[in-house]
Amino acid sequence: MKFNRRHFLGALAVGGAGLAAPRAFAAPLCGESPALLPQAMAALNVHRGAIVHRDTIGIVNFSAHSRVPRFQLVDLEGGKVISSLLVSHGRGSDPANSGYAERFSNRPGSNASSLGAFVTGDTYYGKHGRSRKLIGLEPQNSAALYRAIMIHGADYVSEPMALMQGRVGRSQGCFAVSRGDIEPLLARLGSGRLLFACKDEG
Repeated sequence: MKFNRRHFLGALAVGGAGLAAPRAFAAPLCGESPALLPQAMAALNVHRGAIVHRDTIGIVNFSAHSRVPRFQLVDLEGGKVISSLLVSHGRGSDPANSGYAERFSNRPGSNASSLGAFVTGDTYYGKHGRSRKLIGLEPQNSAALYRAIMIHGADYVSEPMALMQGRVGRSQGCFAVSRGDIEPLLARLGSGRLLFACKDEG
């Protein structure tokens, strides 16, 4: 999916001050850009000292229902969305298990998702298999590393589950994706890159 040139340049204008533009920003673009691209670009600029690599970013739109692929992997240099994935939210964010994330927390033990900008850390092998650590860059997610909030694969996130149950399962606050998606995602969204999570109230 290629971005709409007007939308993409608008996002760059909102978030790109002081940020070196990837090569493709000036190229003609078509299609729709991610809804949260302006906010993600602004976060990339604000946290440029912590985010080493600016070629690829992840954007999670928690305003969408969990049955919808709401984790977009964005190639900024190529000006395109690489993939759109199903992703869980925390059970503390959705106590009624409605499929909508309603509450967010940075508190240990909340089992809730956190919003804001994260920088991706190293991978490691844990109870969920190969996973990637996340370091929160803002007050609203500063405890992410302590809380062991990470990107990992899970059996409770899959297209068949989203179709049959009308939603995917909930995590303890982690960004869980399907088992089939985790390895390509970890490869593309390597260490030192931005993961931006937001609930777009618009």
